[in-house]
Formats: sequence, structure tokens, C-alpha cells
Amino acid sequence: MSKKYTSTKIACYTGYFVQAIINNLAPLFYVIFQEEFTINYTKISWLIVLNFITQLFVDIISVKVIEKLGYRVSIVLAHVFSCAGLTLLGILPRAMENHYIGLVIPIIIYAIGSGLIEVLVSPIVEGLPLQNKSGEMSFLHSFYCWGQMFVVLFTTVAIRFVGSENWVYAPMIWAIIPFINMFMFMKVPIFPPVPEGQDEMKVGELFKNGTFILLALLMLCAGASELAMSQWASTFAEKSLGVSKLTGDLLGPCLFAFLMASGRVVFGIVGDRIDVKKVLALSAGLCVAAYLLSTLSKNPIVSLVGCGLCGLSVATMWPGVFSFAAKIFPRGGTPLFAMLAVFGDLGCAFGPWLAGVASDMVRSSSADLDPLKFGLMIAVVFPATMIVTVGVLSKKKI
Repeated sequence: MSKKYTSTKIACYTGYFVQAIINNLAPLFYVIFQEEFTINYTKISWLIVLNFITQLFVDIISVKVIEKLGYRVSIVLAHVFSCAGLTLLGILPRAMENHYIGLVIPIIIYAIGSGLIEVLVSPIVEGLPLQNKSGEMSFLHSFYCWGQMFVVLFTTVAIRFVGSENWVYAPMIWAIIPFINMFMFMKVPIFPPVPEGQDEMKVGELFKNGTFILLALLMLCAGASELAMSQWASTFAEKSLGVSKLTGDLLGPCLFAFLMASGRVVFGIVGDRIDVKKVLALSAGLCVAAYLLSTLSKNPIVSLVGCGLCGLSVATMWPGVFSFAAKIFPRGGTPLFAMLAVFGDLGCAFGPWLAGVASDMVRSSSADLDPLKFGLMIAVVFPATMIVTVGVLSKKKI
């Protein structure tokens, strides 16, 4: 591939880094939000739902928006919303009398940016003249994980030294990255994912195909399996395991992100040489084991190791389904990636929400159970469903 396309790949990598900032920065402050703004688990769960439901809505309307505005304008706008939302997250919660609304507004704004990034970046890379498409897709998605890891690492260490009362500066500093990447996307070469002369599939065509329905279910479970753990890992470490924020974040969400990134890099190297369906089945099985290890172990370190292993287990889920779907539906284009993102974001919203609501139900009852351990244990239903779905998919002649 010509070196002139390297700039496009770098901009796309950074785009997923931006999405990682948006989805993983606020969870580091959930305990702070609880203490400063008096917010319970259920209200925090609704913040998570709001983020991903907004992204889901953007996924649904993105096909028409991108068709009207084009890839370049759309991806630049995505970074404008991302930068604005992160900046406002550091301003509005304390500035507004209703602190909860002060959290809601920036979350909606940066979720619009994140939703557009999710729909746009993968097909932009898919449109480049690359050889190992499965590997490139996995390597691209690994930057979400590296972003998650660096967000957790640097934010946690910074809060440790400057104090939790100064958390408002973190989102404003991270907003610099989408601001810079916005200008990169104004110049880099961009190609449509479906070559000229070929018509993209319509959304209706996809939903009439039984294989797509199975892939959509896999995406839903992949999003739920990943986000149920990653969104609650920091709070889980502090509240349920009783470790310090620094130790908990480094051995919980940070280890989760590192192992997820490593798994995607490895899959990026060997992606075209292995059966994606087998990889997805093995990943889901490991994910079941990781959730059970995290929630059933009485040893905090073992539970944190379980959190990390969960990151490794979900590494190939999202990019694996994306690349597999692109092979099955070569004319899928924007509608394919947008609809897969819809179901992925639906899982991203529903998984953490279910864990949070289940936690509050236990906390308000007389049951002698740890709330978050119970909530995360419920989430094991998602990787278990993936195992069954991959089994059904394997029996189809594709």
C-alpha cells in the first residue's frame, strides 16, 4: 500500500482512541460522582445507557447523514462533537444547579461524536487497498483498547497526585486529542468501502437475511460482554474488592484494556489464517470463565485477574464479527457497518445497565450478597448466548 495512505490509517487509529476516551473516562469518576453529587448505581447506569442509546440512535440515522454529507464532513463533525462534549464534562456538572443534568448534557454531545466515529472509521479502513482485511480491522480496533488503557493509566495516576476534587480538568485535557485529529481528517485520503459502480446493500436486504440476524445478535452480546465489565471494573475494585483506586484501576480496567489490546494485535497478525467462528466460540467460553472468576472468588487479586482475562476474552469479538460480516456481505458498505454498530451499541448500553440495576436490587434487599458481584455475575448470560449463536451460525452454509 502506498505510504500516502498511512496518514488515513493513523487518523482512523486516533479516531478509535477518541472513542475510547469517550466511553472509558467517565467510569473512572463513578465513585466521585456518587460522593460529590449523591448519585446511586441506578442513576449511574442510566448515564451509561444514555451514552450508548445516543450512539445507537446516531448509528440508525447515520446511513442517510453520511449519504448526504459524505465521509469527510461526517468524520470531522464526529470529532467536533467529541471535543465539545469532553470539554463540557469538565464544566457543566459543577456549573449547573442540577448536577445530574450537568452530566447528561455533555454525555449526549460526546456520544453523538462517538456514534459517528464507530460507523465511519471501520468502513474508511475497509475502503483502503489493503491485503489482510481481517488483520487490519483487528489492529484498527486494538487502538480502542490502547486508548482505554492510557485513559485509565494517566487519568488514575493524575487523580492520585492532584486529588479527586480536580477531576474536572481531566476531560478538558483529553479533549485536545479529538481537536487535533479533526484537522487530520480534513486532509487524509478517504475511499468509499464499496467500489464505484457497485450498489451498497439496503438496510432492508440485511434484515431479510438470517445470517445477518445471527451476526447482529453476536454484536449485541459482544458489546454487552465487553462493556458490562469495563464500565463497572473501576467501581467494582473500590466498592466490592476494597482495594485503593490506584491499585484497583491498574489491575482492573487497565489490565482489562492491555490484554484486550494485545489480543487484537495478535488477531491482527493471524486473522486471515484462522476460522473466525472458532475464535469467537473460544473467546465467549473464556469470557464466561472470566466473569465467574471475577465474581465468585473471595480473593481480591484473583477477582482482578478475572477482570483482566475478561479483556483478553472480548478482544476478538467486535472486530471478528465486523471482518466476518464484511466477507459475507461484500456490498454491505455503510448500511452493514451502521446496523452492526446499532446492535453493538445496544449491547453496550444494556449490559452495564443490567449489571447496575441488578446491583441496586440486591443492595435494597436483605440478601447477604455483594451488589456489584451479583450484578456482574448476571452479565455472564451474554457470552453464554454468544456460544449458542456461534454454534447455530456454524451449521449454516456460508
